[in-house]
Amino acid sequence: MATKKIPPTLVAFNSLPDEALIDVRFVAVLFDCSDNTVWRRVKSGMLPSPIRVSPQQTRWRVGGIRKVLASLDNCQGPA
Repeated sequence: MATKKIPPTLVAFNSLPDEALIDVRFVAVLFDCSDNTVWRRVKSGMLPSPIRVSPQQTRWRVGGIRKVLASLDNCQGPA
């Protein structure tokens, strides 16, 4: 059975400051979904809006993504 290798950037997620910026691919890996699904979740309000850092680049603040992850953990109580 093959094991998935965790990307080094994902391993370092907990050590990033809340003000750090991450791209759509990073967000997609965190939520185990596609880039398109990330954008659909932004449009529906499930994820915070990204920050436009240049005409062709958008990023999310780590602190905002952590809040979403924490709210998901709180919704899933003990089984």
